[in-house]
Amino acid sequence: MADANQANFNDRVNKLNYQHRKQAGGYVQVVEHDGLIVRVKNRRAQRTFPFTGVFMTLGGFLGLKGALLAYLGPITYTSRIDRLAEGGMGEQFGAWVMSAGPVTTWIASQFSAVF
Repeated sequence: MADANQANFNDRVNKLNYQHRKQAGGYVQVVEHDGLIVRVKNRRAQRTFPFTGVFMTLGGFLGLKGALLAYLGPITYTSRIDRLAEGGMGEQFGAWVMSAGPVTTWIASQFSAVF
């Protein structure tokens, strides 16, 4: 008899633990000023697209291109890009990505005082 009661108790505890894990995602418990515990949706649990990381990576890449253009000079930089464009498909894509655009030349002009 005791084993049946223990099994029933364990089933109920497992069910409660499952429900707790299922409902806990995205919610936190907050104690209000009157002592009442209320579950509210956690704003930090909502995941969105990481725009900050993408923009920082893009900015770092453009900065690297601009610094490289300022360091090598436009003639040497262009000759290396042209040599890269003569290679295979991956190298051609790399040459297209590394080609100097207006943003890269502006960044290089800012770096020219340093180099």
